[in-house]
Amino acid sequence: MSVTETSPSDLPVRGLTRRGLLARAMAAGAVFVVGAGFVASTDAAWAVETTTLKPETMATLIQMARDIYPHDRIADRFYAIAVKGYDNAEQAALIEEGVTALNIVAKSKGFDSYLAAGWEKDRVEILRTVEHSPFFQTIRAGLVTGLYNQKEIWPLFGYEGESYSHGGYIDRGFNDIDWL
Repeated sequence: MSVTETSPSDLPVRGLTRRGLLARAMAAGAVFVVGAGFVASTDAAWAVETTTLKPETMATLIQMARDIYPHDRIADRFYAIAVKGYDNAEQAALIEEGVTALNIVAKSKGFDSYLAAGWEKDRVEILRTVEHSPFFQTIRAGLVTGLYNQKEIWPLFGYEGESYSHGGYIDRGFNDIDWL
């Protein structure tokens, strides 16, 4: 018996109503654009307000952040915090143009937009086509600090923070790594 991977185009579409689609998306924990200037979660109590970027652009950045640095145990709100810094006038043109380019690539692959590509594999393939662009490099580089400098997620990785003020790692945490 062989296992084959299915893509969204392989799945039957009949019988899927708008209500059913929304129910599936909500069950999967999707991020939705809600009204002017807001992006909200369907499975948790968080929202991010946009002042310069379009809400659809912010939702794309959140999904893009999750696809670049995927961690199943990290909630979308931390990714939203990580990309919120791009909602400024200095970077708005670069970000909006980059998301537009991302959506053009997605359309060339048969999706309505980057967000409409339901499978991570498809979204990563789309990202690979723009990975050398200034847009992608800006987002990727900013995520390193934007995501991993959030103290609330450190325990998920087993990181206890800096150790210098506590005498260094020899006396604090040098041998307690249990996940390697």
